[in-house]
Amino acid sequence: MSWHLRNLRVDDIPGLLEVQRACYGDDFIEGEAVFARRIASASNCSVVLQHDDAVCAYLAAYRSRVGQVTPLHGDFAASEQAPDTLYLHDMAVLPAFAGQGLARMLVDMLWRMARAQGLAHSALVSVQGSQPYWERKGYAIHVLDDAQQRSSLATYGDGAVYMLAQIGR
Repeated sequence: MSWHLRNLRVDDIPGLLEVQRACYGDDFIEGEAVFARRIASASNCSVVLQHDDAVCAYLAAYRSRVGQVTPLHGDFAASEQAPDTLYLHDMAVLPAFAGQGLARMLVDMLWRMARAQGLAHSALVSVQGSQPYWERKGYAIHVLDDAQQRSSLATYGDGAVYMLAQIGR
């Protein structure tokens, strides 16, 4: 199969939303305007994987700081301090392509980019029972000390946990 991995663009949003609808319940669907603002963010480093000119997987990500959580439906805010963390906000693969290593391809590509940019960590919010998957990838629960960040985490609902991994330099 021929895959094309590249940076996410505004014209990818309709395809991205189709992938989102196929993978998540209505509570986790984030809209077109949200993704357009994220793509415009200077900290954005999201990628998309295409097959036959159709979006089949994506990883919405940005450069951040350890302990900062983007709330569900929130924007990718640039940190006042230099980024030290690759924040993986949302990743989805069309069910028809599950089990082919596409998610790993997306994460590996962004980890390489993050290391090249001097980021030492990767963080995410695990939802919908995905914690064991992320633990196998080297992530562990990281307790948030800041009340505002715990409030942002709560927007993902019960069972959501903030996780952190070392990706080295």
